[in-house]
Amino acid sequence: MARQSRRPRKNAKPKHDARPFVRLIFATLAALAVAVVLASVGAVALLRYVDPPVTAMMLQQPIPIRSQAHVWVGRDAISRAAAHAVIAAEDQRFLSHNGFDFDSIEKAVAAYRAGGRLRGASTISQQVAKNLFLWPGRSFVRKGVEAYFTLLIESLWPKERILEVYLNVAELGEGIFGVEAAARKYFGVSASELDDEQAALLAAVLPNPKRYRVDRPSDYVEGRKRWILGQMRSLRADGHYKELEW
Repeated sequence: MARQSRRPRKNAKPKHDARPFVRLIFATLAALAVAVVLASVGAVALLRYVDPPVTAMMLQQPIPIRSQAHVWVGRDAISRAAAHAVIAAEDQRFLSHNGFDFDSIEKAVAAYRAGGRLRGASTISQQVAKNLFLWPGRSFVRKGVEAYFTLLIESLWPKERILEVYLNVAELGEGIFGVEAAARKYFGVSASELDDEQAALLAAVLPNPKRYRVDRPSDYVEGRKRWILGQMRSLRADGHYKELEW
């Protein structure tokens, strides 16, 4: 007897193919990723020539602090002493690395494994990325985004522009952003008039400007200032700053 073919039941529903929907989701995510990359590259490229009126770090301050005046000054209006001081204090390999000081990172990790506290090993370029674009925190996501912006900054800006931006956006006291505002507040001079002693004292508070004071320096800050002055003299004697057009 011939086998009768099965007839589809009248109430049976055709299978739904989810593949077009999945492809749409992936295409949308890919388009968003491309848009984010293009926007970030465009923003960093623009800031090579345009001075940022405000930074992410400034916007995260309480309103009374945020409302304090921030005066941007160009590289020609900042003393050479200020540039030398922050390099000596924060990132002595600034002129030779590509955004990351792996030697300092290894030393920081080794010291931590030996029982010491975990200290920062951020370069000036990383600090610029953090100040301009990011939020506070130590998560892997934030560090990953910081590394991405650091690579962009190092790829698209000359070292002189990175240092100029850093000196204009670094916090040098509670709500005091930029070397011009700090110079006028603490010493009554412009950033172009800062001498070695004054510049070294400003650089001495950079690790924690909310805790350390320029106007009432602790013994630690005074000691750090003397160390920075010694480093500045040594680096100058070695010709370390000769490649810096400042």
